[in-house]
Amino acid sequence: MNGSQTPRRIGRSILAIVIGIVAGVAVTLATDVLLRALHILPPLDQRVSDGVLLLATTYRTVYSVAASYLIARLAPSSPMMHALTGGFIGVVVNFAGTVATWNAGPQYQSHWYPIALTVLALPCAWVGGLLWEKQMESQPS
Repeated sequence: MNGSQTPRRIGRSILAIVIGIVAGVAVTLATDVLLRALHILPPLDQRVSDGVLLLATTYRTVYSVAASYLIARLAPSSPMMHALTGGFIGVVVNFAGTVATWNAGPQYQSHWYPIALTVLALPCAWVGGLLWEKQMESQPS
């Protein structure tokens, strides 16, 4: 491997992770906007019921798996490592959000929700990476 390939591979690795994260965040925000427009999610300054938070946890889990699958698919090598890197970033960001909103107002009273998102980030990343690996194994050489 020469020196010009290493920066290109690193750039492709970073790009794969960024694209996966941006895609996951974009579809999550779009779903949030749609659910607010349909009056399923309340306005941002109001408390969200645990049932609606369970719905949000469900779709965010699905989107996290899909984003991790995308990261793995776009990775130039080591797809699982890339997917788990995205998951680790998710843990850090979700943990920061948990700390920042812990006592921030009535809309953040359900502490289980940000904790669940933090705990689920790595398992979702692993599942997304595993789905890509299984798909690659099933394809003929």
